[in-house]
Amino acid sequence: MTAREEVRPRPLTGEPVAVDLLNTRWVDGGESFDLLDSTDGLRQWLDEAGLAERFTADPETLAHLLDVRDTLDRLFRDPRDPVATAELNAALAHGSVRRLLRDAAPDSTVEFDQSARGPAWLAAANLLDLLERPDRLRGCANPDCVLHFFDTSKNGTRRWCSMAGCGNRAKAARHHARERAGRTA
Repeated sequence: MTAREEVRPRPLTGEPVAVDLLNTRWVDGGESFDLLDSTDGLRQWLDEAGLAERFTADPETLAHLLDVRDTLDRLFRDPRDPVATAELNAALAHGSVRRLLRDAAPDSTVEFDQSARGPAWLAAANLLDLLERPDRLRGCANPDCVLHFFDTSKNGTRRWCSMAGCGNRAKAARHHARERAGRTA
């Protein structure tokens, strides 16, 4: 990123690439934000996702990524959506994994029919990996939050996108409700 580009802080990063792509849209203080509203935002996301060295932040890459983000969003809402399933499979048709033997060890490489489709393909393929544990793919329990996460907690009971944000707000709301109830009793 160049000095003239502003890095926009996002409330939740570090999730698997498919979930992180969904989290490029968020709400803060009742206002909606979309990191992928420009190629500068795409450049930031590619950098945060560790993909900046492999892919270019250009309008074509952005268009493919936005299409897949919308498809992932629909699949998170309804995993059996036949149109979204067909769209995800169409995105996956633009890449493949090639298995190799390299230095006497198994290896693989991912190939795309166009480089601009690479980030979208990787997000779509990542969703397939995450679906090995579909019970761990969740939306934040805060009804005002639009963020998603992949629950990696040991017991699989994570409810909030982050304890520092939505989790603490929920705890504070419960605390204030108990105090109010105690005062009226």
